[in-house]
Amino acid sequence: MRPGSWTLYFEWFVALRYLCEGRTQTAFTLAAVSVGVGVIVFLSALMNGLQASLIRQTLGSQAHVVIRPLEATVRQVPAPGLGLSTARVEKPPERLRAINQWQHVLATARLAPHVTAVSPTVAGAAFVSRGHAVKSVALRGIDADSFDRIISLRARMRAGSYRVGGSDVLIGVELADQLGVGVGDKLRLESAAAAGRTDVFGVAGIFDLGNKDVNERWVLVSLRAGQTLLDLAGGISTIEVTIDRIFEGDRVARDLADRTGLVADSWMKVNQQLLIGLKSQDSSKYMIQFFVIVAAALGIASVLAVSVVQKAREIGIMRAVGTSRRRVMRIFLMQGLVVGLLGSALGSLLGAALALFFATLARNPDGSPTFPVDLSPSLFARAALIALMTGLLAAVIPARRAARLDPAVTIHNG
Repeated sequence: MRPGSWTLYFEWFVALRYLCEGRTQTAFTLAAVSVGVGVIVFLSALMNGLQASLIRQTLGSQAHVVIRPLEATVRQVPAPGLGLSTARVEKPPERLRAINQWQHVLATARLAPHVTAVSPTVAGAAFVSRGHAVKSVALRGIDADSFDRIISLRARMRAGSYRVGGSDVLIGVELADQLGVGVGDKLRLESAAAAGRTDVFGVAGIFDLGNKDVNERWVLVSLRAGQTLLDLAGGISTIEVTIDRIFEGDRVARDLADRTGLVADSWMKVNQQLLIGLKSQDSSKYMIQFFVIVAAALGIASVLAVSVVQKAREIGIMRAVGTSRRRVMRIFLMQGLVVGLLGSALGSLLGAALALFFATLARNPDGSPTFPVDLSPSLFARAALIALMTGLLAAVIPARRAARLDPAVTIHNG
């Protein structure tokens, strides 16, 4: 056996022997580390799952970035007979504005970094009527194929089919219930922006985006039909964008605004309260993890410190027969490493079991868990790394203390 291999074998042998001799202390320390890792895995899986669910529900009915025309600027209007010195400032009358040369803007946005899909849309207010029932709705003219890559609507149809060509219209489940209509029934749409523009459509499908406001407000027609109803012939009012890194929304929006010279709003700007809540959750998670790590580190350090005292005579003998300070130090570092390694394995299993059990306690009406969990491989890797680093760092002080013991004094007093 090579000298280096023998040295390593000796250090591992002594480290494991010390842990086995103090079985009760080792068991309690291992339990503390395992519980700590289990808590980290459980809380992280629960919070990550809740965050992913919130983001999925939020972005399930909106684009990541929306490009729209610049706001109309205010102007000075002279008061009649009094001249410009007494002019009043007023904003031009609100009217649906089109994006100039939108095909060029669409192509520019499609080539921007992190952009995965773009879709032209025209949106405005309208009234939908069925018999004596009249509702104010949000009319959206869409290109079916590209819009489905922004908001996965095809997979969320509850009745009928995903079709908006010609005189077809798609509505949400709440709006269908309120109007008492089903697939194949007729609806009358009247534009609120262009008085007198009205048309009759047939319900091709009914969708459910999991958002009550969207389900009772959205009415989707073809892009051409939307342009006609909203008096925006050949134009569009917004370009909706999906990106591959959702938390880069603000940066991508700024980049798109610079590239197009238009206004670009990200989902992060529109959902400020959601982001505040997500950041608060992250802060709470990291604070809990910090105190769990500190508690586990103190447990490991205290046990190894007691082991140094108990094994002082043996350490003195090893030092007297030529064992270097560095090798003595490595013996105690290996003990911390073993405790951290075993604790991370047992704790990961414990945390995963708790998370999966908790997810089965409550279910939504559609069968999905009320408290979803996210047990990703990166979560277990991070928990294992935390446990290993905690074990090593907690062993540093006892290891240095053991390495500094004077062999003559410890043997004499042993």
